[in-house]
Amino acid sequence: MLYEYKTINTPVENILLKEKGSKFIGFAFPVTNETELKTALDKIKSEHPKATHHCYAFRMGLNGENYRANDDGEPSGSAGLPIYNQLLGNELTNILVVVVRYYGGTKLGVSGLVKAYKETAKITLEEADVITKELETEIEIQFNFSQQNIIFTLLSKFDAKILSFETKEHCTLTASVKTLLKENISDKLSEMQYISFEFKN
Repeated sequence: MLYEYKTINTPVENILLKEKGSKFIGFAFPVTNETELKTALDKIKSEHPKATHHCYAFRMGLNGENYRANDDGEPSGSAGLPIYNQLLGNELTNILVVVVRYYGGTKLGVSGLVKAYKETAKITLEEADVITKELETEIEIQFNFSQQNIIFTLLSKFDAKILSFETKEHCTLTASVKTLLKENISDKLSEMQYISFEFKN
C-alpha cells in the first residue's frame, strides 16, 4: 500500500519558452480538489485573456487516478498529453500544469507543438520545489478524563497532530496520524481499558 506521494510545495509561475515567435508560458500549482483546480485555471485565464491557448494537464489522487489533459484548441494530443507525460515522468500528483501560448505567426506543426509544450512543462517543473507528502488519517478517541496523560503521551510518541479536544467527564479527541502508523496506534489503543476509538478515513 502507498503511504506517500510526490507533489510540489508552492506554485511556479511565468516560466517562458520562445519558439519561432510563439511564446509559451508555464505555470504549476499544487491542487487537491476541483475547487482549487478551477481557481488556478480561472486565475491564469484572467491574467492572460489574450493568449491563443490555455493548455493544461492535472493529476489528483494518491495514484493520480483523477486526471485530464486538455489541448484547448491545439491539434489533438499535441499539448495536453505532452504536459501530462511530464507529470507522469516526474511521478507527481495533486498538481496542475498550465502552458499559455501566444501565437507568433509561424505554424509549428504537430511535432513542433509537442516539443514546445513538453519542454515548457519540463522547465516549469524544474523550477518547482518537489516534496514528498505522507498520507494522514484522522482518528477519534474517547476516554476518561483521568486517562488524558496516557493518551497524550501515546499520541506524541506517534507524532500525531491534535485537531480538536473536548474535555468533560468523558473526553473526545480528534487527531491526525500518519497512515503508515495506523496499525501500531490501533494495537496500542486496543490494549487500554475504557477507551474507544475509530478512524475517520
